[in-house]
Amino acid sequence: MSDDMDKNYPATAVTTWSGFVYQGKIALYYCLKLIEQGDVDFELQLDSSDDFAIYKNDSLTSAHQVKAKIGVYRSGYAEALKKSSTIEFDRTKGVSRYFHVSVQLDNTDDYTGKNGELVQFYVYGSNKYCGLGEIEGLTKEIIRQICNSKSITLSEDLLNYNYCLLSERISSKAMAIHRLVQDDREKANKAAYENRVSAQSLLDDIFTKNPYNSTEYYAVDLKARLYSHLEDRLDQVLPGMSDEMYARARSLFEHIRVTDANELKALCQLMKPSERFSSIQKADIRRYSGLIETMSIKPILKQFPHYLDGENRFYLPTALDLPFLDDREGCISDLQGEMESNEDLLKLLFEYNHLIACRSMGSFLINTKYTHPDDLNELEVKDRIDSNITKSFCLSIMTKEDAEARLNDK
Repeated sequence: MSDDMDKNYPATAVTTWSGFVYQGKIALYYCLKLIEQGDVDFELQLDSSDDFAIYKNDSLTSAHQVKAKIGVYRSGYAEALKKSSTIEFDRTKGVSRYFHVSVQLDNTDDYTGKNGELVQFYVYGSNKYCGLGEIEGLTKEIIRQICNSKSITLSEDLLNYNYCLLSERISSKAMAIHRLVQDDREKANKAAYENRVSAQSLLDDIFTKNPYNSTEYYAVDLKARLYSHLEDRLDQVLPGMSDEMYARARSLFEHIRVTDANELKALCQLMKPSERFSSIQKADIRRYSGLIETMSIKPILKQFPHYLDGENRFYLPTALDLPFLDDREGCISDLQGEMESNEDLLKLLFEYNHLIACRSMGSFLINTKYTHPDDLNELEVKDRIDSNITKSFCLSIMTKEDAEARLNDK
């Protein structure tokens, strides 16, 4: 095996990922960099003239190729560099051409094509590369500087909100166009030309859209955190990911993107129902996504990702992590406390009352009055819970294995 092939990623995954995630992050950074430098009279175009391109008065001013973690040797990018230098479509002679990479290469000297066109490796500070884990911090710093120039002070929450909002705008357009690319290149080109993002609209989002509505904020925040988690997953473990796990992660990613704000807020509550809802932590998202990826049954991606057994009972994946026996009692206490003080959560749990823990020593039941699972072996208690007259509520916390057994027994 040659040194050029030291990174063996699935071709379809790499193409898809560089096409609509890393590309969108770099495009946003580059646009904000132009705005910070005083240029607010341009439009961003995605996935047509190049991975992304900048237009002024309908004329292309710069074309950008973006490559995410293909390898560390320049020779692995030879074809892409050659393509960047090509004179075609709007990429006329003399147009600025930039090449963006996510890892440090052995050679990042500028490339000159046989036609004399120059392709420059884009510089981030003192580096000619920018990793997935670094681009968010660089972009947020530019947003802060733009706001400082207008004497606007940003809290960390508002800075994060602005970053999430802008990222969502770019990602949504990139994904919509990317789907068209797979079906009809001509329609995709038309969509790209008709759905440019103006510099002024990016500024308007920064200056005028603040998180006065917490539902909207948490929805945007959750989307961004899920995006970030999937990026990390693909960046770190893509070589060992099966096609099925990759497809499952992608499906969850796209489902979250199209889910409305109110349902996302409810999903936040159900993802970790034992804790007071504020925002979802990275570890919770990692556990939640990991559970869905590794379940033997595909989730039903309608409203909340869920499963149905042979009797049409709902089973919800969660981020509940209960590795020790003592965690069970704590979980019972926490869930009861949340149900008593959070009517919205209680209503959700009445409908979705089989929760799959990402990790647990065993399955167990929680009743609003009887909390010890042995109590529920008594026929009188079972009859009371099953009665249509009483309102007793029994919540089931299940291991992944027990849930799979029920779901497979149809």
